[in-house]
Amino acid sequence: MSRTFLGLPRTLRRPDDDGADEPFGPVPHPQEPLRWGDDFPAAAKQTLKNDQLRRNLGHATQVIRTKRAAVVGEVPDWEALRDAASGVKQQVMAQLPDLLQQLEENVVARGGVVHWARDAAEANRIVADIAKAKGADEVVKVKSMATQEIGLNEALADEGIAAIETDLAELIVQLADDMPSHILVPAIHRNRSEIRDIFLARMGDAPPDLSDVPRELAMAARAHLRRKFLSAKVAVSGANFAVADTGTLAVVESEGNGRMCLTLPETLVTVMGIEKLVPTFDDLEVFLQLLPRSSTGERMNPYTSLWTGVTEGDGPQEFHLVLLDNGRTDVLADEVGRSALHCIRCSACLNVCPVYERVGGHAYGSVYPGPIGAILTPQLTASTGGVSGHHDPNASLPYASTLCGACYEVCPVKIDIPSILVDLRAREVDADRSSRGVDPWRTAMKAASWVMSDGDRFALAGRAATLGSGLGGRDHAISLAPPPASAWTKARDLPAPPRQTFRQWWKAEHDAPPVEPVETQEDGR
Repeated sequence: MSRTFLGLPRTLRRPDDDGADEPFGPVPHPQEPLRWGDDFPAAAKQTLKNDQLRRNLGHATQVIRTKRAAVVGEVPDWEALRDAASGVKQQVMAQLPDLLQQLEENVVARGGVVHWARDAAEANRIVADIAKAKGADEVVKVKSMATQEIGLNEALADEGIAAIETDLAELIVQLADDMPSHILVPAIHRNRSEIRDIFLARMGDAPPDLSDVPRELAMAARAHLRRKFLSAKVAVSGANFAVADTGTLAVVESEGNGRMCLTLPETLVTVMGIEKLVPTFDDLEVFLQLLPRSSTGERMNPYTSLWTGVTEGDGPQEFHLVLLDNGRTDVLADEVGRSALHCIRCSACLNVCPVYERVGGHAYGSVYPGPIGAILTPQLTASTGGVSGHHDPNASLPYASTLCGACYEVCPVKIDIPSILVDLRAREVDADRSSRGVDPWRTAMKAASWVMSDGDRFALAGRAATLGSGLGGRDHAISLAPPPASAWTKARDLPAPPRQTFRQWWKAEHDAPPVEPVETQEDGR
């Protein structure tokens, strides 16, 4: 297999290929970036066994939460900013076709070229054709969730074009032949010792005495990438925001690699989800206060890059904007689920989610993990209405939540993730019910309704339940029960029934004869 000077394969190794180089991680690149592996319950059960992963996640998310809380607490009008951002996003969804047309007109008027991509295959073809037209066999990339979503790196590799990730965390994931597990910090599941081992094994020019000191690791990556920045003909980026009334694109980042990619190559290709719009340049003021505080816990991003079309003698002399649908139009048509498109990819919901913190991003089987992934992925991959069918692994994602509401409390654009989760659950249940001849759960609920609709029947059922009071152990919990209760106890404990019902306790307390008070004689009287 031929390789670039960076040590990256020109053609990506597929999971079933033979070869001595094995992936460092358990999740080699899948064929479908939005749907891979087992459903969430099975995948989570496996990741929970990884103690190192849980330690890495617990430490990293705790640090980010603490930083975020400190900088958010400094802003007296934080809630007003959230309201404003939510209002802007609602406006964008209501006027999306007109705003997209306005964006296209302004990009073209300033020397850019706009492409419309209905799905991942079309977007990948557009980018590959541009790179080949420029004679490029390598492209440098800015961190981008949109390109992860469509599997751009793999598609380019199949065309003989190596895509070089320049974000440090993305580079770690790429060198390890792994998949990202976090929207903002793709290598959050790795600790620094693991990163050092990856660099030594896969980075051809890594110093042999490289330690796991963060500064040394960052400097090794910097030296590793610098030559590529200076020689690349084509760069590929995503976009955090696009301003409809000016045609301006924006990327915010913390390392400076994005600035290098956006200014040095001759040709820049930006792949952007159609929902990333804001109507006016003034609207950026709101989001540039919310995004850095919510994502990295910073008051502002170290690098905020804005560009509008092409400027002669300054930056790339050819600019292409690829507007990506890939299921977003279907999501937009959903009155409840469409607010998932408000997401600005800050990842705050992941950092506070008790489920994500314990199982990690790979368990979600999608490049969009955590609470936002649990509502966005099923909608992007479903044929219509957010219903993917019981057979689809993504159908289990809306259940990957405790519904504690922490995600809504930190979301900078106030996406009501818990409500959408409940709505998606209801749709899947209804769809599954309609496909069954006999629905055992519906039968059970009808039986429960019949029992509870009559006081005598309910009292009799309560007395019968007390017969199981002795089944619990010392902690008064049943950890193993026969079917159908085993469906519950295989994942959680079942509280043992009490020894008496509330009715029995009430009768004993209120129908028993009163106890006569005992008279006492005080000393000295």
